[in-house]
Amino acid sequence: MHVKKGDKVMVISGKDKGKTGTILAVFPKKDRVIVEGVNIVKKHSKPSQANPQGGIIDMEAPIHVSNVMLLDPKTNEPTRIGYEVRDGKKVRVAKKSGEVLDK
Repeated sequence: MHVKKGDKVMVISGKDKGKTGTILAVFPKKDRVIVEGVNIVKKHSKPSQANPQGGIIDMEAPIHVSNVMLLDPKTNEPTRIGYEVRDGKKVRVAKKSGEVLDK
């Protein structure tokens, strides 16, 4: 997968096209990610110990990883990802600026 938890991404297709957010969770086996503030759905919940009131809750639903593109840390624009070996470590590199994405 070209993205990790905590990456800043932009949605490039679908109903939330153009929105940006941080990745909250990654599901590699399903090729899906949850992005903060994107693909908001309403979930009906029954009253429970944690939520005694119950009701309708707004929450983020997963979207396919192909619909998001990583933001370049230098220019804050969507960019493709390349991989390089630097100091014996495989790191992700932004194609637009050449900036290393992994710390």
